[in-house]
Amino acid sequence: QVQLVESGGGLVQPGGSLRLSCAASGNIFSIKTMAWYRQAPGKQRELVAHITSGGSTYYVDSVKGRFTISRDNAKLTVTLQMNSLKPEDTAVYYCNYFPNPFGSWGQGTQVTVSS
Repeated sequence: QVQLVESGGGLVQPGGSLRLSCAASGNIFSIKTMAWYRQAPGKQRELVAHITSGGSTYYVDSVKGRFTISRDNAKLTVTLQMNSLKPEDTAVYYCNYFPNPFGSWGQGTQVTVSS
């Protein structure tokens, strides 16, 4: 059974930074591409960034240059460093596999960017 537990969200002013963490369980973590997704109120969940088992990364255009995804295969963790946050980054952030998310999502972590 895979479990994904996200943490690190909070309220931050525009231009601020947050670091999200995802703790995963399961013995296939090290071979899976992991991703961060987000869901804003009234919108569909969307991909933010993903990282392969070898460390190759992809970012959607809206976060390029501001967000950095990383992973530690030994610790089964994925992190998302978010800098220069904007109000439009406000959402619940989730981690999961990519491109086929595991069916049971974690609870997510709320990120609110507001002055």
